[in-house]
Amino acid sequence: MDLHCHGALGHSFDDADAAGVAAAVAYHRERGSDAVMLSLVSAPLDRLARRLRELRGILPDVPGAAGVHLEGPFLAPGRRGAHDPGSLLTPTLEAVRTLLAAGNGILRQITLAPELPGALAAVRAFTDAGVVVAVGHTEADYATAGAAFDHGARLLTHAFNAMPGLHHRDPGPVGAALERDEVVLELIADGVHVHPALIRTLFAAAPGRVALVTDAMAATGLGDGVYALGELTVEVTGDRPVLRGTDTLAGSTLTLDRAVEVCLRAGVPEEQVRAAVSSVPRRVLAPLA
Repeated sequence: MDLHCHGALGHSFDDADAAGVAAAVAYHRERGSDAVMLSLVSAPLDRLARRLRELRGILPDVPGAAGVHLEGPFLAPGRRGAHDPGSLLTPTLEAVRTLLAAGNGILRQITLAPELPGALAAVRAFTDAGVVVAVGHTEADYATAGAAFDHGARLLTHAFNAMPGLHHRDPGPVGAALERDEVVLELIADGVHVHPALIRTLFAAAPGRVALVTDAMAATGLGDGVYALGELTVEVTGDRPVLRGTDTLAGSTLTLDRAVEVCLRAGVPEEQVRAAVSSVPRRVLAPLA
């Protein structure tokens, strides 16, 4: 199961029609992901609400579609990565209610930055509605990230990426997640986002709590070239997609089967890798089943 995937074969879950959504999900299912969480990048609130309503009519007919993950729009501008800065918002309860209503039945998880004004109230509101909250794209320190987990967040979006690092005097979001047994840490194991030494370290530090994700963008399966990610332009060279003209990583072109291979080559025990693509991600969503 892949908890974080944006598309494949030129089809982005942000705007693909029913056939495109089905084709992208099928591509990933052929490469290790029996179930795929459709991730949407930050966009204006009305556009996200419209897309959620569209997907409510599409997902029931797509085998393997597990629901929708909103990666934004409640993200820290300084850690936005490949998200359009003009689409970022403060998490007001009105905005939360809009997204919950539009995504009724399919909205399964959301990534937000807990240091934003109103974020902790939003964490509680989403959690009370049965939506899994992930901490990510954040400037949060250890205490702030910990407060979000204590308010109900229980997932860390692509650990180490788009957040402060694991510093020996400031453990940051990764440190806060590591010490809470109920929190699962996503990991993009493509050999680009996280060094193999840290891949091994994370599995050792959080046994049974690492979920491998692809964070795969629409360019997945198409090779090198120039592609769109939301409102932004991405250049893909080899296994490295970056925002055009920068070194900022823009998702990946990873598939779950390759993530498994990367972890095994890094020296992670096979049983832990198997759990990271099956029982661990499914456990994240278990209360919603």
